[in-house]
Amino acid sequence: MVLASFVAGLSACNPTVKVEAPDKPIVINLNVKIEQEVRVKVEKDAEDLVNNNPDLF
Repeated sequence: MVLASFVAGLSACNPTVKVEAPDKPIVINLNVKIEQEVRVKVEKDAEDLVNNNPDLF
């Protein structure tokens, strides 16, 4: 009798999970700054300037 009421109690606690699509579209912002390329170009220009003008400094 106790076992039957325990099983009946467990069957009443049945968790549910809902998966729904969002109303609005998902937006991924890919605003990425690439600074290394600019830095390499500036360093290359500075190196060329120093090599072409050894009396600069």
